Amino acid sequence: MEQHLTEAEESVAELIWQQGAMPSGELVALCAQQLGWKKSTTYTILKRLEGKGVLRNESGQVEALISREEYQSLQGCRFIDGSFGGSLPSFLAAFTRKRKLNAEEVRQLREMIEQFEEEP
Repeated sequence: MEQHLTEAEESVAELIWQQGAMPSGELVALCAQQLGWKKSTTYTILKRLEGKGVLRNESGQVEALISREEYQSLQGCRFIDGSFGGSLPSFLAAFTRKRKLNAEEVRQLREMIEQFEEEP
């Protein structure tokens, strides 16, 4: 997945991530109920999500090709790359200037660093 999702695209992807794979007619009904969309709007957004490699609509069954977590990871990396030159320490420094980390957050970050630290 290369491109950013629009708010509308995220709304549809979120429904699939929450509910799991479903028939396209059920997705249309959910979008009508929860988003107030017409059938054509849902299918337009679904087509865009297929083109972006997020969802697949095959034989009337819609399923996610990437998970919410994979999407969030890609978005996070894009943000850090674009705004902080790919530097996670620079991002964390900027983030913690306005919001201090509590003890649990510090503990979780330490665990993550140890887990992903490269071996010498």
